[in-house]
Amino acid sequence: MLEFYALQLCRISIRSIRSFLCQLFNRCLEHGIVPSSFKSGYGTPLLKKADLDAANVKSYRPITNLSVLSMLLERLVAQQLTEYLTKNGLLPELQSAYHAHHSTETAMLKVMGDNLLALDSGNLAMLSLLDLSVAFDTVDYDTLLRRLQTSYGFDGIVIKWFISYLSGRVQ
Repeated sequence: MLEFYALQLCRISIRSIRSFLCQLFNRCLEHGIVPSSFKSGYGTPLLKKADLDAANVKSYRPITNLSVLSMLLERLVAQQLTEYLTKNGLLPELQSAYHAHHSTETAMLKVMGDNLLALDSGNLAMLSLLDLSVAFDTVDYDTLLRRLQTSYGFDGIVIKWFISYLSGRVQ
């Protein structure tokens, strides 16, 4: 019952602040700035698996929680970015992430299908796997920004926004 009232409170609140949020997010995008308060996260250690030793530090992984406003702005930008890349045919055809009706399952089906076709044709098939689950943690920001400019044509305020987004983050 408490969840129902909390949900109702959120619905009432959003109606009264939506114009403020719209103005705030539009200004962030128009000026290429992400407020520093949006880049401050609260770090929490989370046990990787329930059966691991809770006394061992290696049993934990860090989780950073950002403010709701920060996540809303990120979601807005991600949606606009995905629409732009899709509309302009800039996403690789076989990329599963950020493509409608594509998932890990469709990627695995493609790999399996290609391997089975190769084997049925009498060819050899070899599969090499690479775990990229923490790949974003190792991205060089300068390389990413250069790639956004050269490969996708982003410049001006858009690049300024991404620079602001990526810099000055704290936990």
